[in-house]
Amino acid sequence: MDEVFKALADASRRRLLDDLNARNGQTLRELCAGLDMARQSVSKHLAVLEAANLVTTVRRGREKLHYVNAEPINAIAERWIDRYHQGRVDALADLKKALEQKPMSTVEFVYTSYIRTTPEQLWRALTDPVFTKQYWGCEFTSDWKAGATVVWEQFGVKLDDPEQVVLESDPYRRLSYTWHTFTPEFAEFAGLDADVAAKLAAEPRSKVTFDLEPVGDTVKLTVVHDGFPPGSTALEMVKGGWPSILSSLKSLLETGAPLPSPRA
Repeated sequence: MDEVFKALADASRRRLLDDLNARNGQTLRELCAGLDMARQSVSKHLAVLEAANLVTTVRRGREKLHYVNAEPINAIAERWIDRYHQGRVDALADLKKALEQKPMSTVEFVYTSYIRTTPEQLWRALTDPVFTKQYWGCEFTSDWKAGATVVWEQFGVKLDDPEQVVLESDPYRRLSYTWHTFTPEFAEFAGLDADVAAKLAAEPRSKVTFDLEPVGDTVKLTVVHDGFPPGSTALEMVKGGWPSILSSLKSLLETGAPLPSPRA
């Protein structure tokens, strides 16, 4: 965590995080203009933030978009916060509060985690129902080839729809598929009220993409969940769910046991 504290110690880098938190997914040019900082300075600060995993990037065509990544803050808060002095804790609490109070993006969710595993093991954890049931509580049935359907089983409900399909499948590197259908049965077992269920059913289907990149003895996992309309109810739900799912995935692969389920 030394890199995180070093990154947060600089006021300019905190300004960059504040700017991204206000409007996520900015290019380097946009960040320079919004903060009135020289391009070289912004690039150097972003490099430090990326090294600390506080900022993650996604390429869209020729552009490189930058996003706030809350994973290091969540990890400290959940696992190690009591090991640090009060001054550091206060600084982290302020940033965590800011991340929670403002929407990180209005149309997509981006999250990056470094997991001590191999691409092969991580791919299996993303596609094998024996694994997904442990950290997600959800089982998938698919051959994981582009165009194949994906059947979900969660909360005792089987979600089978011809539009639940694999979009991209490059084993050990990239996986993308459309999100499940919000059926009345799912809403009932998930404990969703009628108003929320109706809003979810009215939204277009979103998609999730997993990018796997070996980095030393770890794998950099970047999750991009997009395709949401502005003001999406589904986006607000997945933003709350993905951090706990991915933290439990990391725990399962690194320790052999997922994190305790909040439903347990």
